[in-house]
Amino acid sequence: MAKIIVVTSGKGGVGKTTTSAAISTGLAMRGHKTVVIDFDVGLRNLDLIMGCERRVVYDFVNVIKGESTLNQALIKDKRTEGLYILPASQTRDKDALVRDGVEKILNELAKDFEYIVCDSPAGIEQGALMALYFADIAIVVTNPEVSSVRDSDRILGILQSKSRRAEQSLEPIQEHLLLTRYNPIRVANGEMLSVSDVEDILAIPLLGVIPESEAVLKASNQGTPVILDAETQVGQAYNDAVDRLLGKDVAHRFLEEEKKSFFKRLLGGK
Repeated sequence: MAKIIVVTSGKGGVGKTTTSAAISTGLAMRGHKTVVIDFDVGLRNLDLIMGCERRVVYDFVNVIKGESTLNQALIKDKRTEGLYILPASQTRDKDALVRDGVEKILNELAKDFEYIVCDSPAGIEQGALMALYFADIAIVVTNPEVSSVRDSDRILGILQSKSRRAEQSLEPIQEHLLLTRYNPIRVANGEMLSVSDVEDILAIPLLGVIPESEAVLKASNQGTPVILDAETQVGQAYNDAVDRLLGKDVAHRFLEEEKKSFFKRLLGGK
């Protein structure tokens, strides 16, 4: 039985699409056949981060409207075996995502895939509600700032009240917190909320803490999921998060300021 994972947040620009690309790639790297779907109709960024924008011929809405088959719209990732992308439309209205159409596609995908990762738009408009409605697992992405955490708290309320599992009185959606753009130095200076602050407010299990890094922008510009850059702290943090998602007990890293070595201090290095 396929598991449907929604990557969601209340606030835009927190790293949902970066996370969707990383989590889906990480699952496929571990041998789980995975598809990642872009629910952000009208904007469409997932294909850029996955490096397949030139290969998009048909999209999610084409399949819903019967203008193409699912097989025609799915794009096979060139780097990671067992990973596929279903891009969003740039030219349609968000209302094109109707519940019956989305459900039909998810049911069809569930026959072939172990994991279906839904890259949600920010907020609570139609695309976001469709992405979270069918979820079994939710990864709530937030930055360590008050407005982002507050908006994520609202998303948790919607997950607990407007999802299919809530409507049908099924087991609740498994909720996970992913804290992105975390900078321990700024936390120490009082410029950011700490991990414990965010955990206290949202009160859901911590899946991972992704450090603030230029590696994210570099990977996005290159059309490469940042999880593939295993030499960076960001890539390592996303790999840890995938392992935790799969049930492994992995210690959290990158929560404290990195201590300078004696020679770095001596030479004034950063």
